[in-house]
Amino acid sequence: MAKKKERLIAVSPSGKKEGSLADLIHDVVRQIPCGRVTSYGAIAAVLDLPNPRMVGRAMRTADDKVNPIPFQRVINSSGRLTGEYRDWRKKLLEKEGVTIKGDKIVDFKTLFWDPAKEL
Repeated sequence: MAKKKERLIAVSPSGKKEGSLADLIHDVVRQIPCGRVTSYGAIAAVLDLPNPRMVGRAMRTADDKVNPIPFQRVINSSGRLTGEYRDWRKKLLEKEGVTIKGDKIVDFKTLFWDPAKEL
């Protein structure tokens, strides 16, 4: 029988494990290094979520002025910027040194941050 994958739980910098699912997702996103990107699916996988859209919904609630959430670093699995704030996200990523042509991250595989390996 295959061993069940253990679910990783994101721990906030304070060490607290409680919080909503959106809080857990936001904690993972805050750990993405500047100039790197990850995908909705990679975050969903590391948190054992059934659907990457759950991560997308949490990104829409990313409005924390005290502890900002770098939502621009979360993109789709093909390396493209999607969603409502595409132009703003593009500007933020370019400030971090990420090159973007059209809506696609250049060198996506090189810049990809895999939370399953990094956390």
